[in-house]
Amino acid sequence: MVKAIDGGAELEEGESGKLLLRIRITAEVDGVRSDYTITYGRYWRKNAAVGFAVARVDAPGGRETDAERLVAAIKALTGRKPKVYQKSDGKIEIVCTRAHLEGFRRFAELADAIVKWLEETGR
Repeated sequence: MVKAIDGGAELEEGESGKLLLRIRITAEVDGVRSDYTITYGRYWRKNAAVGFAVARVDAPGGRETDAERLVAAIKALTGRKPKVYQKSDGKIEIVCTRAHLEGFRRFAELADAIVKWLEETGR
């Protein structure tokens, strides 16, 4: 059971000087309320729009459970399940694509910032 409570998006300059899009979501998944941040940037030769989020170790139930809740929230909001990778250092990374970004764009709270970011970072 996923309940989206709040959300927002903002543009921010990253350490490398790239323009990033930060999507912040507050959701309640299986009775646990959490704040999540997905950071989109442009990567690789294709200038692909890719978003990354990391599961928190201090979340109720630990990293794995936090990752499951975040995946459920993203799937509920966008209609697509993101990829999940476990790093060698134990971190769990959730990766969203342009298709997820298009799903997030359906929400008025996020749409303006997403459109602006796509225009400013597109080729």
